Amino acid sequence: MDLVIFEENKPLVLQALSRGEFDYIEAASEYVETDFFRFIAAKSLLQKVAETYPSPRQKEEVPLWFYVASNLSMRLHGVDAFHAFPMVVRAGGMINAFAGRLGEKARHPDTGEVTLACEGFNRKNHYDRQTPCDPDFLRKLARDTDAQALMRWFNTDVVRVFKTRHIYDPEGIFIGDSSYLFVPDNPNYEGSVKLRFDEHNHPVSKKEYDEMAEPQKARCQWHRCYKMVTLLHTNRRPDLFVFVGVRLISGKDHESPVLYDMVDDFVRTVGPGVMKRLIVDRGFLDGGSIGHCKKDHGIDVLIPVRRNMDIYADAMALFGQPEVEWIACEEPVMEIKPPPRPRPKAVERREQRRQEKLKELERQKPPIAPEKRVVRREAAVIGGFSSWSSCPVPISVVANREHYADGHVESWLLLDTREIKDPRDAQRDYHLRTAIEERYRQLKCFSDLARFSSRALSLIVNQVVFVLLAYSLLQIYLIQKGRDEMNNKTLPRIRRQLLPSQNHLIVCWKNYYALFDPYEYTDLILSLGESARRKIAEKSRRMSRQFQEGIANPRSP
Repeated sequence: MDLVIFEENKPLVLQALSRGEFDYIEAASEYVETDFFRFIAAKSLLQKVAETYPSPRQKEEVPLWFYVASNLSMRLHGVDAFHAFPMVVRAGGMINAFAGRLGEKARHPDTGEVTLACEGFNRKNHYDRQTPCDPDFLRKLARDTDAQALMRWFNTDVVRVFKTRHIYDPEGIFIGDSSYLFVPDNPNYEGSVKLRFDEHNHPVSKKEYDEMAEPQKARCQWHRCYKMVTLLHTNRRPDLFVFVGVRLISGKDHESPVLYDMVDDFVRTVGPGVMKRLIVDRGFLDGGSIGHCKKDHGIDVLIPVRRNMDIYADAMALFGQPEVEWIACEEPVMEIKPPPRPRPKAVERREQRRQEKLKELERQKPPIAPEKRVVRREAAVIGGFSSWSSCPVPISVVANREHYADGHVESWLLLDTREIKDPRDAQRDYHLRTAIEERYRQLKCFSDLARFSSRALSLIVNQVVFVLLAYSLLQIYLIQKGRDEMNNKTLPRIRRQLLPSQNHLIVCWKNYYALFDPYEYTDLILSLGESARRKIAEKSRRMSRQFQEGIANPRSP
């Protein structure tokens, strides 16, 4: 693999400049992406995941690390079509990250536009390259990669690399869930199915549809779709969201056996003890699989129970006994962080007026109906349940009860293979499950997760896998940079906050680089000795000529 890694070492680069020596100078157009690629290259994340990529090619003309990096760059820019790759290369920071080894800026002799002059990775080009590789190469490699092999790569080889880099939190909290990915009503979408959904995008069976009232039926719609099953690793804060498993299946297939297979794959790959807590929704109720997770892997599963199950009726009868201890549950208090610096008085006055206006609007709202106003919440737990015949391990049942102003009470139950002392602990753990729903919303709305330009299953899976991989690697990057508070934000918000307010110049010398702002660099050059300044001026003029003449045989514009 011809991946070249550069290390940031400003003192060493300064010493080289003092002697008039440098190899390359470039402006950092998008620092967040440039630094991101430097990070995953320096930590060998890029190299390690590329080494095991299931390439369909016998001959590697373009290195796989570049293919993986290009795919990641497209997903960070929210681009799904490969024909947009040249735009991503010119506008993004991937070229800067590898310090000119992939290409350099040059002026097009016909149009006068500043573009890239790239050597490429082979000698088969009759025209000068303006991208390190042709976008059609990326598309064909993605199309020819087997979809099942690509998902196995992500679910095993990638998560193994995550373990070697100590990504997993010691508490070992994981969330399993599934989501529908809607596509246009075109039967050529390979492996897709057409299903009826209600107004909340929940699938509706024929029996359920027949039992609906006419207004409800009118709000149902048919959609062509896939189903995506994922496994997400998080922590209790939460500020870590790393996907460690994904399977794309037909929309009519059940997600439960798929998820538990992914759990088995994960444990086989990284070993026992990494996953300690699995939080899932009631769609994954399977007593045998839950017992298997607890007995064979030591994983405690937390899951809500359906009302039509025998264990629900048995538990509710026991919770009605007077000796059951109910604990009052308080509303969670949102932590308000103080501002990092004192606010100006004018800002404080505006905020005070805004809060007063909000309180006034709240008072003007009509009162909440008694049947919708919760006056008290409480919880209780009973352990050692064994009435769920399909589950071979004892279960703790946590009852959650809400009292309303009109006097009626609503209850819901959680099943936990962990021995529970305080039922509020299970409540808090289960509320972590909303983290995966928010991740789905962000990826669909801001990363074009479900916007597929191709109908081939391999390209659809490629997009899903690399969107999740890019998102997970960005999470790891932000944590390592001490910016973990940004992991809850959307990708466009992260890009806006991490972009610098000023331009940077990257100066490279051998395998080292340093970042300078323009004024710092100008002051440095002017303070050098005459000999060093002459050497830098001569080399700068030579590189300027190369910039003007970088494309000698371009394609027709």
